[in-house]
Amino acid sequence: MTVHRILSWSPAAVVFDCDGTLMDTEQHWQEARNITFRSYDLTPPPGFADRAKGMHYAECGALMAEETGKPDLVDDLTDTLLDTFTALVDQDPVTMPGAAALVRLAARHLPLAVASNCPREVVESCLDRAGLLGCFGHVVVADENVRPKPEPDVYRVAARLCGVPPEEALAVEDSLTGMESARRAGLRVLGVGPRPPEQEAEKADLWVTSLTDGELLTWARSRIGA
Repeated sequence: MTVHRILSWSPAAVVFDCDGTLMDTEQHWQEARNITFRSYDLTPPPGFADRAKGMHYAECGALMAEETGKPDLVDDLTDTLLDTFTALVDQDPVTMPGAAALVRLAARHLPLAVASNCPREVVESCLDRAGLLGCFGHVVVADENVRPKPEPDVYRVAARLCGVPPEEALAVEDSLTGMESARRAGLRVLGVGPRPPEQEAEKADLWVTSLTDGELLTWARSRIGA
């Protein structure tokens, strides 16, 4: 990990992940997965939540079907998962600690984008209800032309739309899947959350436990827009 790649550097754009980074939605995904499993009288395999974190919902539905031995239920599980998640997050959109303040600070100086594996309508609805949608010039999601994380497409497109080379943009991510996507696209990566074991931790240039981290805020105030 090369901390100086972040703390001694001024980005030309910032690209944020949404789930678990800006919005506290991982709890909703976990509940949606559990409800979906129960709806079909299935038991979540051990460790499934960790394997599913950051995964595109369609891939998650396929994994649910595969690991429970129900390949014929792929479409049903996927549809139920997305519908359940959408209903849950619409009832309770909550931002992650420090996310709103960092976004608003960065938006005053830099082009911002969101890069997400979630459907566009979910991302935009969450950000709109949190009062943050207007801070972002671009929302990039996986679709038929843009492969989901961990492929680099969403971050590569987001940097291009922000008008900067990938190496001049910062990605802010909470999942290892998303960090891999950003790194493969050429962005520098800020990891948010508990620091994982060393090999996985190397997917981020700098780790902070949350976006309220004092060192991060000091850096942001001095370097963003510098």
